[in-house]
This record gives sequence, structure tokens and C-alpha cells, in this order.
Amino acid sequence: MRCLVRTPAKLADAAWRGDVDIVRGSLNGPLEAAMADVDVAVYLVHGIGEGPDWVARETSDAEHFRRTAEAAGVQRIVYLGGMGADDAQLSVHLASRHAVGRTLASGTIPVTELRAAIIIGSGSASFEMLRYLVEVLPVMVTPKWVTTRSQPIAISDVLDYLVKAIESPTANDGIFEIGGPDVVSYAEMMAMYATEAGLKRRRLIPVPFLTPRLSSHWVGLVTPVPASLARPLVDSLVNEVVVRNQRTTDAFGPPKKTLEEAMRLALGGTSRDEVPTSFTGADLQPFRSYTTDPTWSGGTVLRDVRVVHTLASPEEAFAAIASLGGAKGWHRGEWLWRVRGYFDLVWGGPGLRRGRRHPLELRQGDHVDFWRVEQLERPNHLKLHAEMVLPGEAWLEWTITASTTGTTITQSALFKPRGLLGRVYWFAVAPFHFLVFPGLLDGIVTDAERA
Repeated sequence: MRCLVRTPAKLADAAWRGDVDIVRGSLNGPLEAAMADVDVAVYLVHGIGEGPDWVARETSDAEHFRRTAEAAGVQRIVYLGGMGADDAQLSVHLASRHAVGRTLASGTIPVTELRAAIIIGSGSASFEMLRYLVEVLPVMVTPKWVTTRSQPIAISDVLDYLVKAIESPTANDGIFEIGGPDVVSYAEMMAMYATEAGLKRRRLIPVPFLTPRLSSHWVGLVTPVPASLARPLVDSLVNEVVVRNQRTTDAFGPPKKTLEEAMRLALGGTSRDEVPTSFTGADLQPFRSYTTDPTWSGGTVLRDVRVVHTLASPEEAFAAIASLGGAKGWHRGEWLWRVRGYFDLVWGGPGLRRGRRHPLELRQGDHVDFWRVEQLERPNHLKLHAEMVLPGEAWLEWTITASTTGTTITQSALFKPRGLLGRVYWFAVAPFHFLVFPGLLDGIVTDAERA
């Protein structure tokens, strides 16, 4: 497996970095080294919104890619494009996707063009727009395009179709529309997301004069998806994207995930912020956020991060952290912790009454007051998940790194808000973080150095 990338350094932290060959390059530059001895070339490039001439550049890049592949003796091209009927109403974004497919297929190499609608999974721009709009806005003024029908597909099904197209004993030449089993409107997807995310019902107020262009400005304001990307995507929402034949099912089989299952997995894969090695089911892996995803993908994560250096060893630092809670408490600002615990009891949570199983020992799964040990790797990492009543998910995490002059401790308070209330909650309690978290870290360092 060989990957063509413009900036190899971006892959430094990718879990699969050591399993592939990396060739540095660009689609408008020399590609001979990337194509050498390649049997199947997989085209996953999209230049949407990258400058005013991005449509022309997409076609030019595809032409250069195809010509180099032909000269290198590539046997097959697999291309992931966008669904939509080829007519005068097709958006610029989808028309460009189709033009790339035609360019790749205009040579001598068989091309399998998989045309997808909205892909449900972390990092999918269309799904991220949906996620942020529903999370942030209890009431939405919506244009007519929210009633347009779509056939969204789970990211795991997209990967399955890509692999089948690559590994098929014969080249499946032509266009294959891929969609999940459910045909829904954008409004129905919003309602389904709210249900799966545990949010109250979202109210939509249709406004007929709200154009896609005006909508895209609103999306750019409310969501972190870049406006240059959101605008052409929103323009495409006026086009119905529904599978029109059985060709994909006949060649590769039916999709496996319903829209409800896909959304549940996408939310589960991001809300727990898990790493691949800690998954209990392989189904979650395609849906989780990856280091190679854009910074705006995976949902909102609010952070309070503090770093300190100590002369103590990693073992001593970890022991100081692992003894927190219970009778020992949380160092400075103890009264604030107790007030928070009291309110948690009133709201039906565990409060601080659970304490600890043991004053010094800690195991994965142990409770520590209103926290639960989620990850524990002595002496480098400890992550606690909050079980208090919250409008979101919260973690308290420490990473311990040895250096030539001692130990660096990174303390992170992470919060994934649920809806607008979750965001309001975080900013309401943020002033108290300055009273609690610096003192907590100072107390850990004091205990470690005393040891």
C-alpha cells in the first residue's frame, strides 16, 4: 500500500504510518514514483473550495493522474465521487465530481466510480455540518432544501465497497451508486441525530426565501466547517441523491448499516474519545476521529490543558495522581469540589460519597468519587471519566513523560457538550477552573517531590 501525500509530517501520528509506503508529491507534479509497480490506483482527492479555480484544477489533476497511470501500466482505477443525476440542475460541486469521473474514465484503464451521497462518519464534511447544526441550535430557520431526499451511507459501508472494488477479480468498469438502506430528507436526518445524541426535539421553521447561498453563510457562522467548504456543499443539498438502480447490489452486495445504526456508531465512536486499541467492537473503528481528520471533525471538544515540570520521577508523579480523591481529596479548592458533589447528589448523581476502593491502589474500572477510571497505563497515563450529572461528557486526564531533567505532567480537562446547554454549562463553570485545576496540579507536584 502506497500513499501519495503533500505533507508526510501530517501522518507522523497516524496509527497505520508504519504499514504503508509514503511518497511525497502533488497531483499537479511528477507522479511516476508513486505509480511505479502499482496494480490499482485509488483516487480519493477532492479540491472543493480550494480557491476560485478549484473546479478546473480538479479536472486537470484527474487528467494528469490518468495519463501517468496509463504510462505506468496501472490495471485499474477506483474513484470515490458524488451521487446526483446529470442534468442542468446539478450543483457545481456534484458536477465537478462527475467531471472528474469522466476524465479518469476517458482513457484505457477500467475505472470503478463509486458515487456516494452523504457519508455518515467523523470527518465527513456533510455529516459534521449536520452534527454542529443540530447540537447548537434547538430551533432552526431552514430553507426548502431540508426536504430534499437523500440516501446517506455509513462510512464502514463505503470502506467495504472500496475494498471490494479493489480486490474484485475482474474490473467493474462504470458508475456504481452507493447508498444505505434508508431514503430520508435532511430534516429527518436532523431529527434522527437529535434522538441518537440524546437531545430534545429540534424545531424547524421553513422559510422559502432562504437561498442556499444565504444558508451557507449561516452554516459558516454556526459550525466550524470552513465557509469555503460549506458553501458548495450546501448548494448541493438542493439535488436529490438517491440510488436509481440495483447495479451496486448486484456487483458488490447490499449495504450493512441502517442510518440509525450509522449515526449511533458515529456518536459512540466520538463521544467516548477512545483509541483503536481500546475498542470492544471493530464496528466502531471506521467511525472514530483520526489524527489525519480536519481539526473541525469529531464534534466539539472544550479543553483546559495545563503543563508542569517536576524533578520527581514518572513513577512518583503517577503515584501522586493515582492517590487523588476519597479521604485525601483534590488539593486546593476542596470546598468547590464538595459543592459540586452536593449539587450532583441533588440532581441524582453519585456525588463524592463513593470515595475510593483503596487509598493508594488504582485499577481500571475503579470509581474515584464521581469519576470512573477509564484508561490506566502506569506510569504514563491516567484518564478518568465523569459519572456526575452533566449536559455532556467529561474527562480528567494526565499524561506523564520522562525527560533528562525529571518529568513533564500534562493535565487535561476535556468536555464534549451536549447541545446548547452543554456549551453554556462549560463557559459558566470556566471561571472556577482557574481556582481548581492549577491548585490540583500544584498539589500533585508537591506530593511527588515530597515522595
